[in-house]
Amino acid sequence: MKLSRRFVWSLTAIIILIPIVTVIATKTTTDGQWYSAVSTMAKNSSEMTKSVGGHTPGYPSIKTNGDVLDPITIPGNSENAVVNPTEYLRDFSYGHVTKFPNGTALREFTLIASDSEIKEISPGVFYNVWTFNGTVPGPTIRATEGDIIRINFINNGSKPHSIHTHGIHPAEMDGVFEMIGPQGRFTYEFTAEPFGVFPYHCHMTPLEEHITHGLYGVIIIDPKEGRPVADELVMVMNGYDTDFDTENNFYTVNGIPYYYMYEPIEVEKDKLVRIYLVNMLEFDPINNFHLHANMFNYYPSGTSMTPVELNDIVTMSQGERGILEFKYKYTGDYMFHAHKTEFAEKGWMGLIRVVDNKSTDSYSYDTTPHFSDRDVDQSYDYQVDNTVNDNSSKAIVSTKLLDNTNGTNNLNFSSIQHPNTTTSFSPLNSSSDDSTTFNKTLANDGNTIENKNNPKLVSLSNFGDTIHNNHYIQGEI
Repeated sequence: MKLSRRFVWSLTAIIILIPIVTVIATKTTTDGQWYSAVSTMAKNSSEMTKSVGGHTPGYPSIKTNGDVLDPITIPGNSENAVVNPTEYLRDFSYGHVTKFPNGTALREFTLIASDSEIKEISPGVFYNVWTFNGTVPGPTIRATEGDIIRINFINNGSKPHSIHTHGIHPAEMDGVFEMIGPQGRFTYEFTAEPFGVFPYHCHMTPLEEHITHGLYGVIIIDPKEGRPVADELVMVMNGYDTDFDTENNFYTVNGIPYYYMYEPIEVEKDKLVRIYLVNMLEFDPINNFHLHANMFNYYPSGTSMTPVELNDIVTMSQGERGILEFKYKYTGDYMFHAHKTEFAEKGWMGLIRVVDNKSTDSYSYDTTPHFSDRDVDQSYDYQVDNTVNDNSSKAIVSTKLLDNTNGTNNLNFSSIQHPNTTTSFSPLNSSSDDSTTFNKTLANDGNTIENKNNPKLVSLSNFGDTIHNNHYIQGEI
């Protein structure tokens, strides 16, 4: 009986398997169609799998076939980005300058508030930003201690706005009680004092709403005697609450999460770097900055020429700021980030790329104007080349006229200074002839001037920047 049952079960299994094997064999031999179909399915599944992460050191990329919103790997629309962090880093606005008979410089700026723009704060992430002059952060205003700062404020928004500047000024210039309604205008005017680094921001209520949406920027007031030569950078720490629950979803330095991880900040080995650091983070009570593999001298608020400590981390509450100065001894990529893990992993991290000195016999110049050393006449835009050749005791500076509305410009160059190997200043020798001016009339755009009689460039620091609409000198070219 048992043998009979086994025979029946075996026969049944054979009968069932024969059609299945026949079908498989047919499919396999018919141009490999079945295998091809299975292979195609596997290939499509592989193509659907996406990589997520990998931009945070120590965390690997994760594979998934689900929907992904990754601010790093999704291409963004750079034309609609809230700011260009590379340009912002070294962009200083010196204003339109007029000089009074007593020698005081008046610097005039225009700030326009908007609260209706939708911009990318991270690739693929759009947000209603409130801006000064179209970016978050707003422009970096720069002056010298004792200058008169005049800010022409225009409110192009749909809500009341104002500009409150940190520093010393009269009550009516404080931007707190003067509510500037939509389409309204107001002029703020005050003396630039004391020297240091300061935030400016809208001060209308609810204040947290105006801050978290982006109405803030930086003012730098240079000491009259200037600071040592340095590669100068502005960094504003901020965040975005994109789901309006009073908790930040993104944290950044200079407006876009992770930006400097993929666009490292390049500096030169053994050259002084100066960071003007400002914390404008809303909702979180503190923020901080940590520099890898190095230490910095720290100047709180930048109001003293003497550092208070040597450290690699500084912690700030909202509105606090300071100046960090350091040099890197070794080339390579070095991280900087918030030493608050949540902030770092939500975007507040970047890289500093240290490279070898570009030339041992060249000098880079900034043309920050110190008008105690200049006379004001014509306005023009120009670019100072990255290098100055010091050959045979002659200095050659090439200056390119970028925009000239008057047809001609008059400049008088009388001396030049450059940093020596110890980064102090020493004048170059004059050329062999006794002439103190180099005469040349400039036509419109695209001319290059070579002045071999030691052009006067003071407070040198910014490494080849293009300066727009802010340098005004008198004399002859």
